[in-house]
Amino acid sequence: MPCLILLFEFAGIHPAEQVTVIAVATSLACIVFTSLSAAITQYRAGKVRWDLFRKLALFFILGSFAAGLLAPLLPAAVMRGIIGLFLIFVAWVMLSNWKPNPHGELPGGIKGAATGFTGGLMAGTAGIAGGNVIVPTLIYYNTPVHNATATSSALGVPIALAGAVSYAFLNEAGSTTTGYVDLAAFVIITLFAVAAAPFGVKLAHRVQADRLKRYFGILLIFVSARMLYTAATLA
Repeated sequence: MPCLILLFEFAGIHPAEQVTVIAVATSLACIVFTSLSAAITQYRAGKVRWDLFRKLALFFILGSFAAGLLAPLLPAAVMRGIIGLFLIFVAWVMLSNWKPNPHGELPGGIKGAATGFTGGLMAGTAGIAGGNVIVPTLIYYNTPVHNATATSSALGVPIALAGAVSYAFLNEAGSTTTGYVDLAAFVIITLFAVAAAPFGVKLAHRVQADRLKRYFGILLIFVSARMLYTAATLA
């Protein structure tokens, strides 16, 4: 998603005030397909906690869908500020190897619904599948990390799909977009990402997990800093 913002700004193909929301919407559309293989792999491995999936899926989907209606109403500076702060949190998690202390079981009722809806809203606003939200949440509620990761992969596909549909079909189409989804970028990114995924997996296996997280965390610090800087200049 941050790369799409840079690409769209450099190309100048979209109105400046819409670049952020178009990048978020297009990112979600890409994630539907790029994360599907991970979800299938986790399903075959039998690691998905389907009881947690059923408890959370509807509310995460509703939250992500709502993001497609609410995020376009935010000023570009506010949206970039939200995304920048969220990326700082993700970078901190990556660099500190933070894991929340487990606290009981995932709540049901209104509290569980609020947890899922808020997580989906954050995922849909930031243009992610929700892994950075879902995994810490499930670990916090005593879900083993492998099950949390697998369940997050399974939830990521419908969360991204709900957000992409909302951004694409419940907003006015532009001259080069469907709603806020840039179809050309979506097709190109999805094709090349799916083709490159096996090479990425092999490369990731050659790099120590802690080192890979550290590199990613450092990259996110620079990305979030630029996001907050541009938010300040747009304000």
